[in-house]
Amino acid sequence: MSETDIAELPVPKRTRTSCFYLVLFLAVAPLWSSILFAWGFVVYALNTGKIWSFKWPGRVLFAVSVCETFFSVYHFHLSRYVAGPSPYGPGNLLEIQAAYTRLLKAGLANLPEDGGDEESLVAERPGSPAETIVQLERNDPRAVDFRNSLRTWFRKVPWSSIKSGNIEKWLYWAMYNANLPPPHEIPESHQAAVSDALELLQKRLGWKLESGTNPDVEPMRLTIDKVFILWRPLSYYALVSAINRGLKMMYRRKWSVHHRSLDGLEYLIRVPKQWDPITGPRPLVFIHGLGLGLLQYHLLVSHLFRSLTDRPILVLLQPQISQDFFHPRFLKPMSRHEAADRLAKVLHDLGWAHMDSESDTTTDVDSEEEKEVQKVLVGKRRGVTMLSHSNGSYTHAWMLKGYPKMVARSCFADPVTFCSWEGDVCYNFMYRPAMTGMELLMRYFVGSEIGVANLLGRHFDWVSNSLWFEEIPNARDPSKTLFLLGGADAILNSERVKRYLTSHGVRKGLWYDPNGRHGQALIAGGPGHAEIFRWLQEHEHL
Repeated sequence: MSETDIAELPVPKRTRTSCFYLVLFLAVAPLWSSILFAWGFVVYALNTGKIWSFKWPGRVLFAVSVCETFFSVYHFHLSRYVAGPSPYGPGNLLEIQAAYTRLLKAGLANLPEDGGDEESLVAERPGSPAETIVQLERNDPRAVDFRNSLRTWFRKVPWSSIKSGNIEKWLYWAMYNANLPPPHEIPESHQAAVSDALELLQKRLGWKLESGTNPDVEPMRLTIDKVFILWRPLSYYALVSAINRGLKMMYRRKWSVHHRSLDGLEYLIRVPKQWDPITGPRPLVFIHGLGLGLLQYHLLVSHLFRSLTDRPILVLLQPQISQDFFHPRFLKPMSRHEAADRLAKVLHDLGWAHMDSESDTTTDVDSEEEKEVQKVLVGKRRGVTMLSHSNGSYTHAWMLKGYPKMVARSCFADPVTFCSWEGDVCYNFMYRPAMTGMELLMRYFVGSEIGVANLLGRHFDWVSNSLWFEEIPNARDPSKTLFLLGGADAILNSERVKRYLTSHGVRKGLWYDPNGRHGQALIAGGPGHAEIFRWLQEHEHL
C-alpha cells in the first residue's frame, strides 16, 4: 500500500464552531422546544384548572398550544409513515446497468483537466463513454482517485477497511433499492448481476477486494436507511404557508403573475402583452431548490419579474421541497417521468416548445399565408431558457433526458446533478454531522424537515438524478449553457464538478467563485447574480 494513497488518509477531524452553538441556542432550540412548551402548558392548565381563570391572551395561548399538541401527534404519525419502506421498487434494470457502467467510465478517459486545446475539441467528442473498462493497476492515478471517491459512500473510511461484502451490500441497494438478503435467498439473476457489477468495479478500482464483511463499515443507502426527521410546530408551517401565499398575491398585483396547474404540476407564469413569440426573447423557466419555496427565493424571483419584462417567465412550484405542509401533494412527489412529461406538456401548450421533435423542421408550402402561419409556429417552438438552482437541477436534468430539444439554453447554479454518483452531496447534506452554524441551519431547517426527508430518503432515484455531460445540448457553447459553482460550497464537491466539466471542454461557460458558498450566486449584488442576469440577457435570440 502506497503511503501517498489518498484513499487511505483519514478524514480530518472537525470541531463544532461557536457559530454552531449560536444557531443552536438562538434558532433551533427555541423552535424545537416550543412543542414541549405547548405540551407542558396544556398539561399545567388542565391539571391545575387555571384554564378557567385565563384572560383572553391566556386562552389564545392555550388554544394555540392545544393545536400544537394535536399537530405533534399527527406529525409523529406522518414520520412513522415516511420511515416505512420506499414506495418505489427496483427501477429499470437495463437503465441502472447502463448508468452503472457510465459511472465506472467517468474519469477513465485520458482527458486533460483543462479540456485540452480548443482546436482539439470536436462538437460531439464522446470522452469517457467511448472508453473500455479494463483492469487498472493499483497505483494508476485513475484507480486511486476512484477509490478515494467511492469511499464517500462508506462514510469516508480508509479504503482498505472496505471488504467485498460491504460493496455487495451497497451494489444491491443501488441496483434493487433493497437490503441484501442472506446468500441463500438472493435470486439467481440478482446474484449474477451483482457479481458482474463487482467484477467490473474491481477492474476500475485497481484493487482486489478482501472477501467477507467488515461490520464496522456501513454504506450510505439513502432510500432504505433510517430517515432523520425533527419536528417543528404547526405555527411554523402556517407562517411559511401564509408568507408564500402573500407573495403569490403580490406577484399577481405587481407583475400580473398567474398561478396555474396541470395534472398536479403547479407553476407561476407571466407573459408580457407586448412579447412576440417570433422576434421576442426566449421564454425563461426557473426551477428552485430545497428550502422554503418562494419565501427563500423571493429576491431572485422578484428580480426576474422586475428586470426581465420583455419575455415570459415560468416559475415551477414544488411543494414537496418547499415545506408546504398543507398541500395535497406534500408527501407525494412526482417521479421523473411524471414531472418531465407534465412540464413538457405545459411548454407545448403554451407554444414555447414542441414536444414532437420531428415537427421542428419546416415543410414545403405554396401560399404566402401558409408561409406566415408556419413562420409563427416555428417561432413559437424555439425552446426555452431553463435556470435551475441546487435540487432544481434534478428536474432540469429530467427535462434534458426526456425532452432535450425543448430546452434551448441551460443555466445551472450550484448543480447537484453532476457527479452525484460520487456520494458527496448525499454525505454532506444527509449524513455528515453538523459542525458549523450554516450546516446546522441546513440540517434542521431543511434536511430534517419531513417533506424534504421524504423526498430524499424515500423517493431518491440516483439514475434519474445523475446528469452526464453528453446529455447536455450545446454544453460547450457559453451562449447556450452556463454553469455556476462556488469553491466553498458545503453541499456539493465543486472542485470535482469543475474538473468533470472542464475535462470535457467546458471553459467560457463555467463561472467559478473560489470563495462562493451554496446559493451565493443567487444573492443580489454579488458577481454570480450579475453573471446570471448578464447571460440571460445576452444571446437571448439564439
